[in-house]
Amino acid sequence: MKQLNFIFGVTLVVLVSGCGRLDHLGKPPDLTPLASSPAQMAMMDPGLPADIERARRPIENASLWSAGRQSLLGDRRAIRRGDILTVVIEIDEKAEISNSTSRSRTGSETLGIPQLFGVPQRINGSLPTGATLDTAVSTSSTGSSTGDGSVRRKEKLKLRVAATIMDVLPNGVLSISGSQEVRVNFEIRELLVSGFVRPADISRQNEITYDKIASARISYGGRGQITDVQQPRYGQQILDALLPF
Repeated sequence: MKQLNFIFGVTLVVLVSGCGRLDHLGKPPDLTPLASSPAQMAMMDPGLPADIERARRPIENASLWSAGRQSLLGDRRAIRRGDILTVVIEIDEKAEISNSTSRSRTGSETLGIPQLFGVPQRINGSLPTGATLDTAVSTSSTGSSTGDGSVRRKEKLKLRVAATIMDVLPNGVLSISGSQEVRVNFEIRELLVSGFVRPADISRQNEITYDKIASARISYGGRGQITDVQQPRYGQQILDALLPF
């Protein structure tokens, strides 16, 4: 009975661990639904009515100029909750680090008591032939260590993604979040970006580069059949984490 319970438990664990891959078994993986997403909720925020915004601006009498966001020369940069801006990600970095360390140590200690109130001479007579207390303690030690390390990285990434302003902080900083999913055959490529930006860093083209995003979180990956093949199985990952050799 215990063996049957054990087999049932192992089978249940295997089935649960594989549920994440069963959603695209024999079919493409499902895209993340947009309904009730945080970006959609931010866009549904009504904000200030247009007439209140006009009331806050000084009345421009007898002028064809309009400073509104909808005018031809108006500032259309994202600034309110629910507005959309473009995040430009252009990463072309290369890093190379190399270091080497070496350490060695040699020590030797000798302690002899040839004369100690005649005690060594009396004890030497009772010791086996060749044994003496003239050199009572003698120790030596040698230690050495060497280490070499090197890091070589090269990353190149060029992407563009639309992000939504999720919130406007009390100091005017904008909290943004954006996602993009592209499905090609049975593989989904997913791009996620989030962070905090200053309105002044947004260009007139309503774009901002990734290096101007504070606490930037950028994730570019995928899921699908190709990703599943490239990833080791759960059992192998568990063994790699548990086995000490």
